[in-house]
Amino acid sequence: MNRSLFDRSMLPLLAAVLLLCAGCAKKGGAPGFVMPPRAVTAATVAQEDVPVYIDEIGTCVSTNVAAIIPQVTGKITEVLFTEGTDVKKGDPLFTIDPRPYEAALAQAEATLVQDQAKLQLSADQFKRSQQLASGNFISQQDLDTLKTSVSTGDALLKADEAAVVNAKLNVEYCHIVAPIDGRLGKRLVDVGNVVSANATSPMVVIEQVDPLYVDFTVAEPDLPDVRRYFTAGPLKVVVSLPDQPEVTRDGALSLIDNTVTAATGTVQLRATLPNADRTFWPGQFVNVRLVLQTLKGALLVPTQAIQLSQQGPFVFVVKDDSTAALRPIKSGQRQGDRTVITEGLAAGEKVVVTGQLFLAPGGKVAVVDPAAAAGTGTAPAAGTDSSKP
Repeated sequence: MNRSLFDRSMLPLLAAVLLLCAGCAKKGGAPGFVMPPRAVTAATVAQEDVPVYIDEIGTCVSTNVAAIIPQVTGKITEVLFTEGTDVKKGDPLFTIDPRPYEAALAQAEATLVQDQAKLQLSADQFKRSQQLASGNFISQQDLDTLKTSVSTGDALLKADEAAVVNAKLNVEYCHIVAPIDGRLGKRLVDVGNVVSANATSPMVVIEQVDPLYVDFTVAEPDLPDVRRYFTAGPLKVVVSLPDQPEVTRDGALSLIDNTVTAATGTVQLRATLPNADRTFWPGQFVNVRLVLQTLKGALLVPTQAIQLSQQGPFVFVVKDDSTAALRPIKSGQRQGDRTVITEGLAAGEKVVVTGQLFLAPGGKVAVVDPAAAAGTGTAPAAGTDSSKP
């Protein structure tokens, strides 16, 4: 048998035998082996105000989407933007050949002038006829005919004015501008293309990205709490990127949908998120934390300190006499790498964070700096030289 292999494999067994023998000697009254204090790292139970929250996955959605559809038929003569850039409301986008519509406008304006002159003539004739009718120099029928002519001319003039307004609108529609602030997408038509009024395919799509909506869902059992806190006041929503959790942005809950989705047992919620720096993007998945309230004076310990047994979670508390006491606890929500403790601890107490593996209630402990235990995975026994094999 290989000597070095034998030595390494038998070391744990030899150590256990030595401990057993030492215990037996002590029990029999002979001088026994005193177990040295176990080296552990510890943390003080902190007391802070922490949020009560619900964590979900959400999707960024544009607050406003404008699909640019032509309102007149014609040939595109100009494209006045660069794809993928930001635009302001009123910025020019396309020009459709306006000449046919300018000609129609000129014709409508000429017809208006012509009918204005006809109406003026009819009005003058009716006025003179009224004077003649007072001396019975004109029949009542002729007078009524002239009066009808004035009314007809007035109605025709209103129709001409409407035709002029419509013609002006068509000329205006030839110069397409951005209806909202937002970011342009891919251009879907080119110069020279002929487009049709009210076509189904857009020429380009503008999406507003500041602010953004963030849509997410919560489970039906959480809905009463969400509604209660939302009614009491604005609820903060913290949004972060999945691959960059340190990049966060605060928004506000703006909508609770009016229906629970029966198939999933969830309800849709929507938050409004400022996004001036374009950190978030429409369609992007994000982490969402809905903050319901702030828990005042909560007790916090490192999550690593909490151990589990058949009776439930517990921690080892370092007492004033440097012994470890097993303390059953009740835990609440995690807060980063710490966890809220709702029962079992008091502020200022010290709990063991690492080194619990070889601890027993009443056992002596020696609290060491976390750097001393780093790299071993467990805290070494006090008084031992960790550099020896």
